Amino acid sequence: MEGPAKYLAQPCAALLGSPMHLNPPQAVIDIARRLRDRGYDTWAVGGAVRDALLGLPHADWDLATNARPEEVRRVFKRTVPIGIEHGTVGVLARDGVLYEVTTFRRDVETDGRHAVVQFADTVDEDLGRRDFTINALAWHPLTEELRDPHGGLVDLRDAVLRTVGEPADRFAEDYLRVLRALRFAGHFVLTIDPRTWAALVAAVPQLPGLSAERIREELFKILGKTRHASAALKLYAASGALRYWYAELQEIVGRETAPTAAPSGVWAQTLTAVDALPVTRPVVRLAALLHGLGMPTARTRDLRGGWSYAGHEAIGTRKAEALLRRLKCSNADIDRVTRLVALQSELFPPDAPPPVVRRWLAHVTPAYLPDLFRLRAALARAHGELGGDVAQRWRTARRVLRERPPLTVQDLAVDGGDLKALGLSPGPVFGAVLRGLHDRVLDDPSLNEKERLLRIVREELLRT
Repeated sequence: MEGPAKYLAQPCAALLGSPMHLNPPQAVIDIARRLRDRGYDTWAVGGAVRDALLGLPHADWDLATNARPEEVRRVFKRTVPIGIEHGTVGVLARDGVLYEVTTFRRDVETDGRHAVVQFADTVDEDLGRRDFTINALAWHPLTEELRDPHGGLVDLRDAVLRTVGEPADRFAEDYLRVLRALRFAGHFVLTIDPRTWAALVAAVPQLPGLSAERIREELFKILGKTRHASAALKLYAASGALRYWYAELQEIVGRETAPTAAPSGVWAQTLTAVDALPVTRPVVRLAALLHGLGMPTARTRDLRGGWSYAGHEAIGTRKAEALLRRLKCSNADIDRVTRLVALQSELFPPDAPPPVVRRWLAHVTPAYLPDLFRLRAALARAHGELGGDVAQRWRTARRVLRERPPLTVQDLAVDGGDLKALGLSPGPVFGAVLRGLHDRVLDDPSLNEKERLLRIVREELLRT
């Protein structure tokens, strides 16, 4: 992986204070012009400026201005009070995008979780309250001037992450900046400045005071935006951050597996599996991250002197659910991740006949099939395997699915109404009969015709 310097179009010295076109949406220029015509100074700030300097796409262009919220709302007809108390107004532009316009601010009081701010008059005051120098950049959409009072551009060139001002003070203002630092360093392949790192590690014990929602969102940003998520996750472990919100993951750091050609250790293999999955599948990446949680508890010596992890999937499923509930994840994400963790080792044999494959599909359910095979392929790569066996079984599963087999009781050609017509009374027997029929058609889908199934009920099932 390379640092961000390779993306910079010009040497840093040539950019400072000079005109630089960053190609924002036309709406950004229009908003700045409208505010200028009313006498207000407006700058693009934050991640959009940083990413544009690096030639990276960024959809969220945020603006900062000396106009107060009520003044912004008078200038524009279509606005949304996103966070009036914090000075933020959403301006709905002609392109249909809602752009956040925030009054220049400065912090006057912080408690490690929230800041009390006052409105400020200059962009430099606003940049002075930012977390890291690479985020303390401002660009004027009309004059194309770049403002960089804290050396962020040079830090981008040198691939260094550094706080704005005194590191301990910046982290004490909001301890979430600890995790933001780890994420930025991993995402942009930055070396954390030694003083910044020392203050970060010292601030790690304050992480339990943050809300579960903020902790969760940082993790999902790593999994959903950073291709090499392992870089940030390694920093989580190195800084001690895992111990506080991810104790179950801390348990697998350094755990050794049997010698293979792949990186040794459950943690190293976990990180390899996460990186092997696309950022477009953050929930599957989360399942890969948590897949080995049961291994420390299940670990035993095998007859050859290596390690065995029999039954770790069930243990890991329970631990994964506890962790995800602690992070207040959605029920949908909890269900999918824990199901994938539970199923991670369950694949039908390579030479399985169609009835075995159908029964396996009925157990897994098609809804989980693509993600399960993605997870299995990533785990195979983490163990140094080529993954051809997984691909072969994926093709087999898809071929059987194309035949549209009856994988659930609801797929049967008969239902409860048909059973009532035979004289059966509703109750537990309905379920037993339907399950019996489903068992038959999994072996032979050609039986799934109404008359044939009713004949089986009359001649066989009702006699038992």
